[in-house]
Amino acid sequence: MLTPREIIAQAWTITTTEKSLRRWGFFGTLFEILLDVKLLIYQVYFVYSYFKGEGGGFFDIEIYLYQNIPFWVFVTFVTLFGILVFIELFAPSLAAGAIIGLSAKAHAKEPVKGGFVLALYNFFPILAVHEIFIFTSLAIFVTAISIILRYGSGMQEFLIVVATIVWIVSNILKFFSTFIEPAIVVEKLGIFAGAAKSVKLIMSFIPHVAFLLMLLTIISLRIFANTLIILLVPTVIIGGGILLTYVVQPVISFTIAGIVGLVLTFVAAYFFTYLHIFKHAVWTIMYMELIKEKEMDKIGT
Repeated sequence: MLTPREIIAQAWTITTTEKSLRRWGFFGTLFEILLDVKLLIYQVYFVYSYFKGEGGGFFDIEIYLYQNIPFWVFVTFVTLFGILVFIELFAPSLAAGAIIGLSAKAHAKEPVKGGFVLALYNFFPILAVHEIFIFTSLAIFVTAISIILRYGSGMQEFLIVVATIVWIVSNILKFFSTFIEPAIVVEKLGIFAGAAKSVKLIMSFIPHVAFLLMLLTIISLRIFANTLIILLVPTVIIGGGILLTYVVQPVISFTIAGIVGLVLTFVAAYFFTYLHIFKHAVWTIMYMELIKEKEMDKIGT
């Protein structure tokens, strides 16, 4: 079996040399960041409304646009916005199947082809896994806290504690389910069979726990950096839009701020593509190496 150092080296080599992987990585990362930015833009707006002494509503931005831009522009905007959100909800799951499958092929020294087939074939089970662990997302957690604070009706403290516990438990379960997606793509296991195998592998190979913790540290750094960027983009969009209203019309100011935010999102997606692919490649290679080993509950030949 490869050593941890060799797994990391091979994963990084695959990440930096396979162009098809980078295309899928950018596709998934871009739409994942766009969705998180949208969720957090609303939270920034709600905080801004709160400090102004106003009760921000969920559709205030849409109502403002409806009242201040031509109707056909508004309809076009809402339609494109809806299509974009639809794509953002499914693109990460679609990309994950391709990234894991192509990483596995690269590790097995097979031609790194068939990304589209891998993406489609594994889409639904990976989407189901992402939905199961949706509450592990920091953006979703922040959104849930925001909703509780605004609509908790006197139960805010209790509901925040419940939401925090659910978020922590979800992340613990996600850790033990690390190998679900590689199991689905590489061995074509179902969700529950993949979850059971993931837990079994992590608990069985105790010597690899230190390596897993190191990987989690790397991933945590990526998540921390990603969080900073995601928090920066809506801040730039909202803050820049507000400042520009003192110079030009509000619609023009927020349009300029939106374009700047979109450019920042593309730049962030480009850099985080490598980390996104690297994370999947490491877990995929490690999974493929672990399943070669004799499982701890097997006795004899």
